[in-house]
Amino acid sequence: MCVAFSYERACHLHNNKCSYQSLNMEEENTVVVETEDVTVSVAPASPAPQEASSTQEEEEEEDRDEIFLSRAIEEAYKAVESGDGRPFGAVVVRNGEVVVSCHNMVLKHTDITAHAELIAIREACKKLDQINLSDCEIYASCEPCPMCFSAITLSRIKRLVYGANAEAAVAIGFNPFIGGTLKGADFHEKPQLEIKKVDGKGEEVFEKTKGKFQMS
Repeated sequence: MCVAFSYERACHLHNNKCSYQSLNMEEENTVVVETEDVTVSVAPASPAPQEASSTQEEEEEEDRDEIFLSRAIEEAYKAVESGDGRPFGAVVVRNGEVVVSCHNMVLKHTDITAHAELIAIREACKKLDQINLSDCEIYASCEPCPMCFSAITLSRIKRLVYGANAEAAVAIGFNPFIGGTLKGADFHEKPQLEIKKVDGKGEEVFEKTKGKFQMS
């Protein structure tokens, strides 16, 4: 006879008439409790459901970030290819759905403030008919400049995910002023905004578009 139940319960069988043996299996250890008239196999504990669920959620978040950040990078290329502006893109997302997908348009509008993030925030507010974007996330192909970061903060967007560091843009001739926005501790302490840098995404945009757009 073979019965499976808890290790503690097995230990009470026939008190001092129990003996224990550990059997090494290919992927797990099974404890076998032998008594005079019963053998009990006790399987090891399974991973905590909460831990497994947390890992799955993290993987799903990484996949989602990869998709939306890639969309923002595509917008950065569009800005240059269309002649609209410089290689920066931004996407606003709510509940896993794209609200707006935009790119830099400083040349098309002859407007130095027409950065991708600002345009995305403006269009998202119009589309959602609200100025509070606390239920939204923004994906930017590059680290936002001080102006764009201020707009992100004022709109109460809950999460910022970006690709390239500003230094990658500075390296091909952009104003050094745009760099270092996120380095100060005060920015990271804003309670409503989570900031995430995705390594290895976005830097190549600047090298591939260098010399293909008007800098000033």
